[in-house]
Amino acid sequence: MVRGKIEIKRIENVTSRQVTFSKRRKGLLKKAHELSILCDAQVAAIVFSQNGRLYDFASSDMTKIMERYEIYRRESFAAERLQKEQYVQELKREMAIMVNKIDHLQLHCRRVMGQDLDSCSVEELKELTIQIEKSLTIVRSRKPRNVQESDHKSAASCGSGNMDISDVKTDLFIGLPES
Repeated sequence: MVRGKIEIKRIENVTSRQVTFSKRRKGLLKKAHELSILCDAQVAAIVFSQNGRLYDFASSDMTKIMERYEIYRRESFAAERLQKEQYVQELKREMAIMVNKIDHLQLHCRRVMGQDLDSCSVEELKELTIQIEKSLTIVRSRKPRNVQESDHKSAASCGSGNMDISDVKTDLFIGLPES
């Protein structure tokens, strides 16, 4: 006779729960015994009933198995903790590098915008001027020819004081040019 699969959940009937506990505990301890014999493994199983009774099985001295388990657990947790600490330290180093890069980029951005220039050396100011001129050249080279001519006309009319703001057409692309 084949039994169907049962749903794994708490058995509400106290008597049925006690009978199931007793049968399954015996089966569990029997499997632990078989595993220790068949595979020559050190096996320990500890079960506490709902009433607090202790049931256990040990293929050898339970105290020695528990001591071995504690040593293994301590070593395993220590290695795991060391690994986590090293990972956290690496993340902190990366974070410090990124914060430094962000600070440097923000300072550079402020300088390009004309702020914090009093802390620049003459060489830095020359370099900044060259960078701005290169950027301006790139922007002008991307500007379509007819827009540049229209800008020249607008600039000429601006000198006479009758410039119409709608005549000025300027496109600025940041990043790679679109195809």
